[in-house]
Amino acid sequence: MKLPRLRTILLTPFVLFALVYLAGVITLALNDESIAVLEESPAYHATVAIFGASGTAGDGILKAALANPDIKKTHVITRRATPRIEEGVASGKVHMTLHMDYLDYSAVHGQIAEADAVFWAIGTSAVGVDEETYGMIHVDFPLRFVADWTSVSDKSDISFHYISSSDISADSSMMWAREKVRAENALFEFAEGSNLRVIAYRPDYIGPTKEEAHIGQDFLYWFFRPIGAAVRATQIGQAMIEVTARGSQFENGDHLGTWNIIRHSDAYERRQSQELRPKGD
Repeated sequence: MKLPRLRTILLTPFVLFALVYLAGVITLALNDESIAVLEESPAYHATVAIFGASGTAGDGILKAALANPDIKKTHVITRRATPRIEEGVASGKVHMTLHMDYLDYSAVHGQIAEADAVFWAIGTSAVGVDEETYGMIHVDFPLRFVADWTSVSDKSDISFHYISSSDISADSSMMWAREKVRAENALFEFAEGSNLRVIAYRPDYIGPTKEEAHIGQDFLYWFFRPIGAAVRATQIGQAMIEVTARGSQFENGDHLGTWNIIRHSDAYERRQSQELRPKGD
């Protein structure tokens, strides 16, 4: 009698987890809310700048930008080149600038002055990083950038797209969660009443692009994706482009979680399909 009881005790958490997981899958499958395809002409965004293109999220954003016909020039500000960046440079669509000091942007004023939108994917894991360093990377780097960008840009409407994180809170016990909130609030406050709009993206698990993902990353993506807790890096890029194209539909301080990132990525793909469809079809 003891063995069956022990087996029941051991199996109960797994059964409960499976039921919760299945409920999440069913709930997401039944949620057919989609975003209407943008009917009017997209807001102007012919020139963009990407920071962090050598990382997981940035690589997907760059992939999306390279595939987008409305983006004519992409400034990639980076510490190192990658095959994707080099591919973009070879195509003539990417202008790469090696840059090391992310507290001083004077060397790239010419590049950022041209940008209609900036996609920011600079970040680091909190593992083994002290709070001061983490805050400098996630708060000081982008805040110093937007201060410089707005000082050199003469455009009437520019947007800054910042990758934050899900499950963040100012009173969290986790340092990284507090710092991400601090970054969002500082950026939103800086842009208030200016020609700059800051949009925050709060994804759960970010899966690398299909060609960059290893088997473990693919497993995590396909495990979390059915319950709406994972997004491909490319989808983040597509969502950023779609949000940029929708212009005034988004206000300073808006943020998108994983589900809304997926929905805007889907709207982007449907819009591109319609634009590529031969007229008369």
